[in-house]
Amino acid sequence: MPRWLWFTPLALLVVAVAIWAFRLGWIAVTISESDVINTYAQRYLEEAGSTALLTDCTGLPGTGDGVWIIVRCTQAELQFDYPVDRFGRLLDLPDGRTQPGVPQT
Repeated sequence: MPRWLWFTPLALLVVAVAIWAFRLGWIAVTISESDVINTYAQRYLEEAGSTALLTDCTGLPGTGDGVWIIVRCTQAELQFDYPVDRFGRLLDLPDGRTQPGVPQT
C-alpha cells in the first residue's frame, strides 16, 4: 500500500474543516442587521397572531455574552424578545409574553 494513501483521510478531514470554516466566515460577513430583524419579525407575526404588525419590532444592541442584536416586538401588553448571535441564530427561546418593564435575562 502506498504511503500517501495513509494520509488521505487526514487530508479529507482538513479540507472538510476548511470548507466549514469558510462557510461560517461567509455567513458572518454577509449577514446584516436588517436580515436578522426581518427574519425574527416574520417569526413574531406567526407567533403573535392576526393583530401583529411588522412595525411592532425594533432591533436593539445586544447586552451580554454572544448577543449581537435583540429583536424586540411589543404589542399592547405583550413583549417578545429574540436575542440573536452574530450568525443569526436564536440564543434563547423567548419565553414570549412578559409584562412591559420586566427585564429580560
